[in-house]
Amino acid sequence: MITADANHFDRLIVFLKEKRENITFHDIITLAEVAAQSMQGFFKAMDAKVYRELREIAGYIESMRTEIGALQVNDLKESRIPSAGQELGAIVAATEAATDTIMTCAEAVMGADANDQAAYKALVDEKMMVIFEACSFQDITGQRIAKVVETLQHIEQRVARFAEVMKASDFTGYMTDEERARAERKEKNLLNGPQLAGAGVDQAFVDDMFPPTAPR
Repeated sequence: MITADANHFDRLIVFLKEKRENITFHDIITLAEVAAQSMQGFFKAMDAKVYRELREIAGYIESMRTEIGALQVNDLKESRIPSAGQELGAIVAATEAATDTIMTCAEAVMGADANDQAAYKALVDEKMMVIFEACSFQDITGQRIAKVVETLQHIEQRVARFAEVMKASDFTGYMTDEERARAERKEKNLLNGPQLAGAGVDQAFVDDMFPPTAPR
């Protein structure tokens, strides 16, 4: 605890006792000087404490600047995240193109005349080759997904490090009204999307809810 000089306070008490009934303007000045002297140690200690606190704040700010630099915000914003978006867009486009090709071939085979076996076999062979070629998109898609996963891991590592160093706690609620509206719509309409293996409702559980009817 920061305290004033006890000796100066003792002098102040003695002075007040001696001059209690007869205080002049000069005495008031003297009293002010004694009080000022008694507080010098207090202000010096206070200055030292404030200086230490300011140094701690400056150190925290410097640490934050370093961690923000390590976060590589500009690289994430201008390069990695846009690149991941482009890769995902390419995956969607390749999947759509391959699906369309496979469906077209399947429709051609199903609609062909099977009476002429030789012609039908040639058509099937041709369409099967086209389907096999269309399925090759999976290899490229796997490479693109690997790039996206790498970007997500890169972001995760840096955000986790930043949160740990800054001792950050999760913000409760929603950051924007748009985010709140999406969350409420998702909850209202049960838009949980496709579930991972073992995460969704098991089909056997659904079947148990609807026992088979007895044959008529």
